[in-house]
Amino acid sequence: MAGHSPSATQRLPFTINITPMDHNRRLFVCINQKSGVGEAVAKSLKKELKVQGLKKLLTGGERQRVRVQTCNCLDICKQCKKGPGAALIVYPEGTVYGNVRPADAAELVAEHLGRGHVVKRLRID
Repeated sequence: MAGHSPSATQRLPFTINITPMDHNRRLFVCINQKSGVGEAVAKSLKKELKVQGLKKLLTGGERQRVRVQTCNCLDICKQCKKGPGAALIVYPEGTVYGNVRPADAAELVAEHLGRGHVVKRLRID
């Protein structure tokens, strides 16, 4: 699966330490924008993870847990597609999505987390 890593001009304002033994995945959702849409996106992602049975699963004999976490700023607003949605980053692969709306949660969970396919229409290059 091809992910998107931030370039030198897109350095994140924080460091995330995920070791190779860490089988957890994290979705960081920016809540520092657009009238509460980030909180709504995070809530929808959490709901979809439960509905689709992907919050906790067994992958390659290892237990994997997916967590949705909110953060104040991902520092990617200039690269974010303009629109009414939120920005988010999926770790450990580092895929960056922009203009994500609550209605996009089902597709992101099914495609990116379930099937390992990047949702190209939302990805920020």
